[in-house]
Amino acid sequence: MPKKLAFQIPFGTAALLAAVPAGAQAPQAAPAFQTTIGTLNPVAVFFFILFALSTLGITYWAAKRTRTTKEFYAAGRSVTAMQNGLALAGDYMSAASFLGIAGIVSTKGYDGLIYSVGWLVGWPIITFLIAEPLRNLGKYTFSDVVAYRLTARPIRAAAAFGSLITVIFYLIAQMVGAGTLFKLMFNLPFEAALVLVAVLMIGYVLFGGMIATTWVQIIKACLLLGGATLLVIMVLSNFGFSYGSLFGRAAELQGQKVLEPGVMYTNPLDTFSLALALMFGTAGLPHILMRFYTVPDAKAARKSVFYATGFIGYFYILTVTIGFGAMTLIPGSIKTITGVDAGGNMAAPLLAEAMGGSIFLGFLSAVAFATILAVVAGLTLAGASALSHDLYVGVIRHGEANEKEEVKVAKAATVGLGITAMLLALAFKGQNVAFMVGLAFAVASSANFPALLLSVIWKNLSTKGATYSIYTGGFLALILIVMSPTVWVDIVHKTEKAAVTAEVKKIADGAKAEITAAPERKAEIEAKAAADTKAANAKMPQAIIPYKNPGIFSMGAAFLVAIIFSLLFPEGGDVDKRFEEEKIRTYLGIGAE
Repeated sequence: MPKKLAFQIPFGTAALLAAVPAGAQAPQAAPAFQTTIGTLNPVAVFFFILFALSTLGITYWAAKRTRTTKEFYAAGRSVTAMQNGLALAGDYMSAASFLGIAGIVSTKGYDGLIYSVGWLVGWPIITFLIAEPLRNLGKYTFSDVVAYRLTARPIRAAAAFGSLITVIFYLIAQMVGAGTLFKLMFNLPFEAALVLVAVLMIGYVLFGGMIATTWVQIIKACLLLGGATLLVIMVLSNFGFSYGSLFGRAAELQGQKVLEPGVMYTNPLDTFSLALALMFGTAGLPHILMRFYTVPDAKAARKSVFYATGFIGYFYILTVTIGFGAMTLIPGSIKTITGVDAGGNMAAPLLAEAMGGSIFLGFLSAVAFATILAVVAGLTLAGASALSHDLYVGVIRHGEANEKEEVKVAKAATVGLGITAMLLALAFKGQNVAFMVGLAFAVASSANFPALLLSVIWKNLSTKGATYSIYTGGFLALILIVMSPTVWVDIVHKTEKAAVTAEVKKIADGAKAEITAAPERKAEIEAKAAADTKAANAKMPQAIIPYKNPGIFSMGAAFLVAIIFSLLFPEGGDVDKRFEEEKIRTYLGIGAE
């Protein structure tokens, strides 16, 4: 059973929303406070059951309206632009955004903004390059677009591979977030939480398809935006609604470095690689691309991106504020946050408790859990579509399967994906979820985005060029991730790393005790401790490559391979005519379903 953690907080619940004069300094007093995180929270249980029952009710309603493949994959193309905008925002505002970014900002400061900005600026790319072609050329998955004027079978096999590895990486991150949250809020083992999440997400997709998933996303987006807004108002009320005072307090507590880049990412190339992956990965996420098939036409697709960008931009401003709020208003700051969860994922719930007590903590935790459930449902549906529509129908059955058979395979794939994600999440326990989603974006930007973009804008893209691009981007991203510190050190050599970390801590604690006993020998003890620490750190396992995010290498290679193989193995027949026909359908929508 998790231990109760006792911390000091500077503000009590009575201070919530209290009017503080502009420019007021953060209070210094710190009344006693004991967090309930780590124990069963009845309020969280109540709100979670309420959400689960209401969404299961929606699933039951949607199940009666889901008969055909168009209804299962694309909600019958009946979703309005505003509804789809909210659903897109719901799909995108995942546990990585809410728990992960808040956690990174609260522990690393400015570097966390890379995730907020990177994820946001990916949306104009979708607006101007992807949304309209996707809706006019495609049917259910992005492979419909890539294969439109090329040979469908190899393209669909490659696209299914690209979609599945992206979905699985993304699912792992969400499942880790769910397991951590459930363990701390409901006092359930991590493994039990994974089983519960898997059962619910499979239920949503299995019975309700895209209709249920869309409405679950809409409800979750409204709850998350409302809850995060309330938390930010509470935070800013303690600083006279002045961001200057908030950042000043952060610098006072943690040093100026938290307001500058370079705490988390010290290698400029690594930082640039992450930024590229976040920007272009959005346009390669299967569950996001799939949403453009749920609206009636290309105009509604563009409008839905406009709405989604507004909601998402606003939300990321909130998460940064929550992160700095956690850094400044939770006593013990970084030490306290990482003490509850090593990845920093509990920063937002801890801040909610500090600001609004156990009731607000319970509400926000239930909202966070709803967030995870909704996102994993969307991801599972996208993965199931890749398996059934692209792989089974497009490759195995050569496009000859009937609708009933396709939906049946999609439902079987849903169960398989849910179980796979649950098992893989066990291996990544303890990682920051935003960081892990950053890896999923690296895979998406490498495997899916280059082929998708080139299929729309480059006449000479050939089947071999597109196919090899997807495989190269996907496999290279996976290999580089395995060779990076994230997997090679933190997972493969987890035991050795823990042993070295423990030895370093033992040296530091021993030196501290010796200095207390014999302060006159301080210089000698510190010198010996430094030498011992250096010797211990020399035993730390090293990654094969030093970069944490491989996006710049794998995405660049995917573009290069697409161009080289398209020039070496050009598409036969009348390439110009087929490309002109595609352009007409892309821009005018003639013939679009």
